[in-house]
Amino acid sequence: MVQAMFDRVAPRYDLANTALSLGQDAHWRRVVAQAARPADADVLDVAAGPGNVATELVARGARSVVALDLSEQMLRVGYDRGHQGIHWVNGDALALPFPAASFDALTISFGLRNVPDPEAAAREFARVLRPGGRVVVCEFAAPTWRPFREVYRRYLVGAVPGLARVVSSSPDAYVYLAGSILAWPDRRTVAGWFEAADFAELQVKDLAGGIVAVHRGFRR
Repeated sequence: MVQAMFDRVAPRYDLANTALSLGQDAHWRRVVAQAARPADADVLDVAAGPGNVATELVARGARSVVALDLSEQMLRVGYDRGHQGIHWVNGDALALPFPAASFDALTISFGLRNVPDPEAAAREFARVLRPGGRVVVCEFAAPTWRPFREVYRRYLVGAVPGLARVVSSSPDAYVYLAGSILAWPDRRTVAGWFEAADFAELQVKDLAGGIVAVHRGFRR
């Protein structure tokens, strides 16, 4: 279901993201890429979509970048843009097609909540990372200020579906996505998944008043 949904939204994915994030999505991608410390590193970007984070990783001096996504159409959009230095792989976050200890860093942006078993994904991320490797998870979260939290909830439920009808190639998908954001667990729970998967030094950075949380940890 998720694969088919993202195949449908692929044609106007970037336009929808920019509109629905009020233009902040590019900044969030830069924060993710910087947190991964990609210089001279082999980096895997999971749920890469059309490669927006992957291009940031390349720009910051990564030795190699693999962009992996379940949606072939998302990858096709990125590949057709002619980005240099990115290897495109159609694959599943729960069964990464790489040997153990293949990468120095792994990023996933707004994709973990669409994985059926995020705890298993955290273990799979640990498997493909070398000791000391960085994992960076960027995901939507509940705003830290309670009054803003209610305003944001109303935006997700009321405004997002309407905006998606204007800017998206598959408006119905954004009804699902808004619901998945509201159902996503708190920061402590997400960090606990990665601690249990053998990551240490878990930190979280809130962006945009807490509507986005960037988690980073290091493979033991």
